[in-house]
Amino acid sequence: MTEEWTQTLGAGPLLAIAAVAVVVILFLVIKVRLHAFLTLVLVSLLTALATGLPLGSIVDTLVGDFGKTLGSVALLIGLGAILGKLIESSGGAKAIADLMVRVFGEKHAALALGVTSLLLGFPIFFDAGLVVMLPIIFAVARRLGGNNLLIFGISGAAAFSVMHVFVPPHPGPVAATELYGANLGIVMLLGIVVAVPAWYVSGHLWGSFINKRIPLAVPALFGTVDEDQPKKAPHTGVVIMILLIPILLILLNTGLDALGSIGAVDRSAAWVQALALVGTAPVALLISVIIALLVLGTARGENGSALEKLVDGTFGTVASVILITGAGGMFGGVLRASGIGDALADTLSDLGLPIIVAAYVIAVLLRLAQGSATVALVTTAGLMAPAVAAGDFSAIDVAAITLATAAGSVFGSHVNDSGFWLVGRLMNMDVKTTLKVWTVQQAIESVVGFAIVLVIYLVF
Repeated sequence: MTEEWTQTLGAGPLLAIAAVAVVVILFLVIKVRLHAFLTLVLVSLLTALATGLPLGSIVDTLVGDFGKTLGSVALLIGLGAILGKLIESSGGAKAIADLMVRVFGEKHAALALGVTSLLLGFPIFFDAGLVVMLPIIFAVARRLGGNNLLIFGISGAAAFSVMHVFVPPHPGPVAATELYGANLGIVMLLGIVVAVPAWYVSGHLWGSFINKRIPLAVPALFGTVDEDQPKKAPHTGVVIMILLIPILLILLNTGLDALGSIGAVDRSAAWVQALALVGTAPVALLISVIIALLVLGTARGENGSALEKLVDGTFGTVASVILITGAGGMFGGVLRASGIGDALADTLSDLGLPIIVAAYVIAVLLRLAQGSATVALVTTAGLMAPAVAAGDFSAIDVAAITLATAAGSVFGSHVNDSGFWLVGRLMNMDVKTTLKVWTVQQAIESVVGFAIVLVIYLVF
């Protein structure tokens, strides 16, 4: 088992193996045109062998990391896709798109979608929020015509990303706050101050810029174009309420967790655990799907057989997304199990840089080396926490260091990050396009976020 195994290779060879593995993935996917799922499984296996993982544990490591990623992603994608299909096929997404265009105008539709995603991104995680919002994003893009997916899609995705990275109660910033001993309230307030301009630059402005250079059509993930829509769409308010159900339930769970952390409620109480259960993302989405089946399906005259076919037809469109995302998690898991992240952290632990800069740089390099933003954030925080505790830092300084680490952990999402494959496949981008669009967006988000944090650190 890998728990009993010790890596004998040094940091240099391990990082070289990681770099070669990334190059091989890009070559096989872009040049050879081998399917991304097969490529990721093959390179994960070869990387495990090259780094010296015990032969008897390689398959368990591969399958374990694949399953761990799917456990958190597959249910969300599957249930979210059903919800999206029901909203799209009933005409609900088009109705909301028409409303948003009427209220905000064509010029401000992308900005309105981004702001909406920022608000929704406070209580719900990146992947769940993106899946819930995609039907509306796609419908607005279709409504305005042309190959304009990126101006809307990147604005929305970036909004969920910045909230997930910088703002508690999301797990990464909460874990870093605890490790650094930062004040959670200050981290939350400063996180919002950082997240909004970081989204505007890396989401809204970058989405507008890259959309002009890489025009993309709206994919048929939730259905085809508007000619398939029913003549009588559901009332816009009904659709909005259905979309709000998972958000409100997840927000309820978040609120109970916050109240439990300060002792206002007893987390062991049965009613608290029951409410927390329905507020977990998979259960909240399941409840929403059942309500959508009844309200958008049965109540509008659709019979059970038609709804069964609609649900069944949804899975074919998202199966590839789920498998590739799981394989991306597998590759990142192999890099972590091989000790590449630990070797890099040990090498960088004494850089002679100011603590806030060192925290950012270490998080960036850990992110690039092993893919997981959460692992990069938590590892860096654990590494730097003793130095922060020993320093004479104010509460704002410690919060700024926490957010600088968070900014570094999001830098340059690429092929070893399951989120890279999730965004790319949901928006029907090939690997080269995803690198140009999403990898650059994440780098901009990271740099802008760190610049704002650094100003706060120096001024206050």
